[in-house]
Amino acid sequence: MAIILITGGARSGKSRRAEVRARAFPGQPVYIATAEALDEEMSERIAKHRARRGKKWIEREVPLDLVQALVETDGGGVRLVDCLTLWLSNLLHAERNWSHEASLLADVLARQHNPVIMVTNEVGLGIVPDNALARAFRDAAGILNQTIASVADEVEFVVAGLPMKLK
Repeated sequence: MAIILITGGARSGKSRRAEVRARAFPGQPVYIATAEALDEEMSERIAKHRARRGKKWIEREVPLDLVQALVETDGGGVRLVDCLTLWLSNLLHAERNWSHEASLLADVLARQHNPVIMVTNEVGLGIVPDNALARAFRDAAGILNQTIASVADEVEFVVAGLPMKLK
């Protein structure tokens, strides 16, 4: 069993790297998508990701109940969660306690029998956001990433499509 966290900036190659890692495990991978197609641009992004992956994946759309999805899919092979940052955004928008949900996620990851690969964004490398909401999101994302990295067996940082092993 392996818990793998892959982080990096926007368009850094995180998802592609995660897909390569997931296909290296035996069996049919499960893709757990946290994104919602709320506008045309996001619909196009989702379609491009699906086309790139092909039809050999089992897909689950889980904008909020990620912990439950991991419990339900454990025992069936590798799972790829893409992405934790969108999951966090969904939790905040739904006014759910993201910190509690992050703790639940860390707890359930420690009990998984099959590999889980998670994609997340590193949002704290740029300038300090100019408004309180954006700063709160940046801070929450940093704390979420630290929480999951602490229980992960491996952590990779992807830049320009190139992975760097952090843990």
